[in-house]
Amino acid sequence: MRAETISIVSETGGHLGAGLGVVELTVALHAVFDAPRDKIIWDVSHQCYPHKILTGRRDRMRTLRQKDGLSGFTKRSESPYDPFGAAHSSTSISAALGFAVARDLGGLCDTGHGDAIAVIGDGAMSAGMAFEAMNNAGHLKRRLIVILNDNEMSIAPPVGALSSYLSRLYAGEPFQEFKAAAKGAVSLLPEPFQEGARKAKEMLKGMAVGGTLFEELGFSYVGPIDGHDMAQLLPVLRTVQHRATGPILIHVLTKKGKGYAPAEAARDKGHATAKFDMVTGKQQKTPSNAPSYTGVFGDELVKLAARDDKICAVTAAMPDGTGLDPVSYTHLTLPTKRIV
Repeated sequence: MRAETISIVSETGGHLGAGLGVVELTVALHAVFDAPRDKIIWDVSHQCYPHKILTGRRDRMRTLRQKDGLSGFTKRSESPYDPFGAAHSSTSISAALGFAVARDLGGLCDTGHGDAIAVIGDGAMSAGMAFEAMNNAGHLKRRLIVILNDNEMSIAPPVGALSSYLSRLYAGEPFQEFKAAAKGAVSLLPEPFQEGARKAKEMLKGMAVGGTLFEELGFSYVGPIDGHDMAQLLPVLRTVQHRATGPILIHVLTKKGKGYAPAEAARDKGHATAKFDMVTGKQQKTPSNAPSYTGVFGDELVKLAARDDKICAVTAAMPDGTGLDPVSYTHLTLPTKRIV
């Protein structure tokens, strides 16, 4: 699957690193869930190429992003396995909740209504729309599965409070194991002692970092687990598929660009590429006669900032979220330069 994805993108160009990072997760999701009855929703859908390969489109993958070819994103008119069209971030949890509510209300759907699974990255999770959806889902208590694909990377390394929080969850992994062991141990105690043990377990859970934020929003939290280890992914997904009753979040750790050295070594982990040589990873970029939108914007902002020391460049939750070349910042030699 990984080799096929690399081969395809080397011929078509497109989003590479995100798909390479979810190869195992994609295979595991399709092994456990019954798509298209179960709705698998890829947030942003930069990472959907392995999903498309597995859902009847492998022979057309080399038409990606071409006229009358396959879309580079999920597209409802293209396949029943794409239940939600996405091209930018943080909409997947709202969409999945909509499918879950429709299922519970007995809504009609050509492919049927099963589980709703949203796969969202740590960068997209930092947006307000994602938290609005989680707040709503936690209130409605519908059966809903959110997979947090945490690769510490979107277009660039994410920054901000949520990114720092997720990093602390890694350190909490021993607590997750201890909590699981404690939960099992409670049932072995005589009944008079069980209530006290449950309170002790809840106190421990509050002291540990893992899952508290998501649990306060009404989600059961599972993780973090290794998103490249099928021996971890499959049992967790099968257990959740069998036992979940309300909203649940599975925290999966992955590596963007996984398994392809040029992507792993790249600053953006092979986020988006032109056609490239598979062996070296060298891209075959065609020189453009026209300036890029971001280049024009960056140059003009630098000119304006040279005349007005109160101008600030406001970025998204990543260092270069404006699309500005960070090198451009060196042109701002004013002592009052501020990059927010």
